[in-house]
Amino acid sequence: MAELKITLKRSSIGRPQNQKDTLKALGLTKVGKTVVKPANDAINGMVNTVSHLVEVEEVK
Repeated sequence: MAELKITLKRSSIGRPQNQKDTLKALGLTKVGKTVVKPANDAINGMVNTVSHLVEVEEVK
């Protein structure tokens, strides 16, 4: 199964609460932090919500 490497590139300051909550649920708390998550529908939807704040790479 493929995995996604998600890196927070922009701050959540001044963003709507749902975007802040999504970043927290993904485990992204500081700019530059990277997490690896499985590529499933739930994670893809969360990434789509904050796509303008994160950088995503597919890892095999």
